[in-house]
Amino acid sequence: MKNYITQDEWCIVEDGFHEAHNEISESLMSLGNGRMGQRGNFEEAYSGKTLLGNYVAGVYFPDKTRVGWWKNGYPDYFAKVLNACNWVGIDVKIGEETLDLHKGMIEDFRRVLHMKEGILERTATVVMSEGRRIRISSSRFCSMADDRAAAIRYSVTPLNFNGPITVTPYLDGNVFNRDSNYDESFWNELHRETSFSEGYLVMETKPNPYGVEQFKVATGMRFDVKVNELKKDYQALPIRNEKYVAGTVTMEVQEGQELIVYKYAVNLSTTTGEVALLRDQAKAYLDRVYEKGFEQMRAEHIQAWAEKWERNDIIIEGDIAAQQGIRFNIFHLQQTYTGEDETLNIGPKGFTGEKYGGSTYWDTEAYCIPFYLATSDSKVARNLLVYRYKHLEKAIENAQKLGFDNGAALYPMVTMNGEECHNEWEITFEEIHRNGAIAFAIYDYTRYTGDESYVNELGVEVLIGISRFWKQRVHWSTQQEKYVMLGVTGPNEYENNVNNNWYTNYIAVWTLKYTLTVINKLWETNSSRLNEVIFKTNFDLNGEMGDWRHIVDHMYFPYDEHRRVFLQQQGFLDKELLHVNDIAEHRPINQKWSWDRILRSCFIKQADVLQGIYLFEEDFQEDEIRRNFEFYEPMTVHESSLSPCVHSILAARLGLKEKAYEMYLRTARLDLDDYNNDTEDGLHITSMAGTWMSVVKGFAGQRTQDGLLLLQPYIPEQWEAYTFRIGYRGSLLSVRVTKAAVSVQNISEVDLSLLLYGQRLFVGAGKTETVEL
Repeated sequence: MKNYITQDEWCIVEDGFHEAHNEISESLMSLGNGRMGQRGNFEEAYSGKTLLGNYVAGVYFPDKTRVGWWKNGYPDYFAKVLNACNWVGIDVKIGEETLDLHKGMIEDFRRVLHMKEGILERTATVVMSEGRRIRISSSRFCSMADDRAAAIRYSVTPLNFNGPITVTPYLDGNVFNRDSNYDESFWNELHRETSFSEGYLVMETKPNPYGVEQFKVATGMRFDVKVNELKKDYQALPIRNEKYVAGTVTMEVQEGQELIVYKYAVNLSTTTGEVALLRDQAKAYLDRVYEKGFEQMRAEHIQAWAEKWERNDIIIEGDIAAQQGIRFNIFHLQQTYTGEDETLNIGPKGFTGEKYGGSTYWDTEAYCIPFYLATSDSKVARNLLVYRYKHLEKAIENAQKLGFDNGAALYPMVTMNGEECHNEWEITFEEIHRNGAIAFAIYDYTRYTGDESYVNELGVEVLIGISRFWKQRVHWSTQQEKYVMLGVTGPNEYENNVNNNWYTNYIAVWTLKYTLTVINKLWETNSSRLNEVIFKTNFDLNGEMGDWRHIVDHMYFPYDEHRRVFLQQQGFLDKELLHVNDIAEHRPINQKWSWDRILRSCFIKQADVLQGIYLFEEDFQEDEIRRNFEFYEPMTVHESSLSPCVHSILAARLGLKEKAYEMYLRTARLDLDDYNNDTEDGLHITSMAGTWMSVVKGFAGQRTQDGLLLLQPYIPEQWEAYTFRIGYRGSLLSVRVTKAAVSVQNISEVDLSLLLYGQRLFVGAGKTETVEL
């Protein structure tokens, strides 16, 4: 673990420049607003270790899949999340010497992400050659109020000399992805222009042979230069090179004077329309935010964040590390996805890195939906479900490529536009449990909100497609006299190509049962809509439903009668069963062991059986949960970011308070402390929702039961108190838990009855009810 980030309740603070960890800091300090974002790179030139990253939501390139040998059904391309035009750059020269913190001597340095306001600030004192000392200061944000825009205030102050300082704000489209082959660029320039203190680049992704539409992105900038906040007359020398525009200003600056650059930038993207129109839209947007100015933009941005925190904040008293961790996770979730656009989703790295590619995994449904259901308007979670409905035809095409028919749908493991673009066969072909997560999300949304419009209008078609897939994916085993599912990879990716993964079999059966329930209810409440669905999907009402019922009643689930635990897969007990403490010096095994050794071992990357028990907790008795937890948890290495939160929630359910807290800290500070030695690649955005769940579903015991919100809070020993807010069916509650009492305040105008420790509690609008412990 790394421990160089200063613990603070509202800030991520790097005191002193930790150059060896710079890429980690860049990830941690990333900014975004749902539409655009960038890593915490320096504005000025930096020749040290850095991962430049500027991203525009939904923009990608379909790069050719490269494998040693081809397999039928393999995706043609891997969807690269593209590094886009660098808009933050401001080159600085002191006389003829370029400012570069890798080369200068740094006397002091401080980089701070202010999570409450969504602002990244940095200060440094640097000694240049000949002993010239300068003070640099920067403040920037991606506007939450104007979500195509961002602004920077950057200043240079000479501390012991007078002389010329040259600043060159620029836009640079000469960008590459780290995993590019031979530094290949994925962008072509369509248009560039600059005049005085304004510039534009319009870029287009290169042509591709896969029918994926090329993306166009227009990036614009305007800047002002001031001295001690006073505007001076200056000439900006325009520079226009290939994929590059800039304006250069040189000013004589006296010792102690602050030379300030205000830079405003916009990113607009489109898949349709004329290039000229996109450039004009960018100019109009830029003109509008420039007219506002930095201070007004900043104030509106801070207000937008204040409104988010008003609904989303979790306050932890007495434990700064835990407090910083939860706010860090909430902050990055909220700036990654705002729910305003149903064509966007939640990438696993958000705006913090390029790794993995694709914009959505099953993480969205299994982890993120619960967070957005409780912390945002219901339309935000609904839009995530609409996203999947709009990709249903692609899911059917994906299944057809693998030999399935009759409208069977296999949603992709990784996608941008509904097509599968993951190129590891054991994941692409076999990690099919992802289908079940999408079905569960429909159920979870409907159960939580009470809104059945989505499942009736759209979701039922998704459920039929998924259920048709499960029916064709299983087959009857004469040996077992049961239905079996062979050749799969469960959530634990440290076991590939196994037979009868318990979790996959369980969620498949659950999906079939849920689809049957939805169809039967629709028959009773809206038969005309059901007839539309039958006609549209060519659904055999009696035949297909009869097949599904037979599978539900005759599915094989591997089980150990001696230990009375569900087996992760049919051959799990053939392995040597060890404890993670037996291999302490070998961890992380994904960086120290060969892949075949990992696959032969008993060690678990992430919750598998326990993932199913977490999702379907009401199906199991407490003693069953305990036996399976005690069997599998000691073999779990948690080398997936998605794992610790599930263990934290189940440990809390079982009263294992120390284990619950240990797992909470691991998920909350996974990136802050670089637990898995991979934060430099970008943050684990989707697993951050699990941190929120560890508090609200874990320590507070939040569930939904018979249309009522259920809470069973306890407080970790390390905390003095904690407070969280949760929305439920039009009400918004603030729940405060101390060692002595639980207070529930209804801060909305809608009355609510809930279950607190199993007892019904009515909390009127604007009222507070307190229960002594």
